[in-house]
Amino acid sequence: MPEPARRRPPGRAPLTREGFRRATDVSRETLARFDAYVAVLGKWQRRINLVSAASLADVWRRHLLDSAQLRPHVPESCARLVDLGSGAGFPGLALAILGVAGVELIESDERKCAFLAEAARATGAAVTIHRARIESLPEVRADVITARACAPLAKLLGYAARFRGPETRCLFLKGADIDKELTEATKYWKLRCTRVPSQSDPTGTILQIHEFAREPRP
Repeated sequence: MPEPARRRPPGRAPLTREGFRRATDVSRETLARFDAYVAVLGKWQRRINLVSAASLADVWRRHLLDSAQLRPHVPESCARLVDLGSGAGFPGLALAILGVAGVELIESDERKCAFLAEAARATGAAVTIHRARIESLPEVRADVITARACAPLAKLLGYAARFRGPETRCLFLKGADIDKELTEATKYWKLRCTRVPSQSDPTGTILQIHEFAREPRP
């Protein structure tokens, strides 16, 4: 799903490739893999709408750092990470490039899945791509569930419930409407969560959900 357009704060220069390297401390080899990702994204963006056109001017911050900031929150023991509504591969494909094991990308759009397959080949990322609607997939247990620009939180939790186990951690990248989304979600769900400020967006939040369950209907 294309990322909603966001205005860059006045005077904030785009993050450079070197700035991304310093912020994430990735190796030269990993940085080269992200170079390949950016190249494929730019080529395919001319064919299909993967991300907002304006965001490509700050691709290293808006998409790559935005995704990479989740890496420290993924347990080293993670064996299966399910990325909901992967779109252009953020954050799931980026996390696979960073070495997260067992990444599964779920995307219903055929052309976006073709992009994800090419980006995975170009970067050498080990991912499984599911071309399907989230609700049509068999229920499995994931160690980590990620999502960005997929759905409002109340609906997103319904999707995530299909892949939840007793120790599953959800990592959702959310924007300025997080308070509104949480208020709406708690009408239908009990949840225990932690909010972490985004490194890439001053209005953004990493929402870590440790436990969630449906509120019983009256």
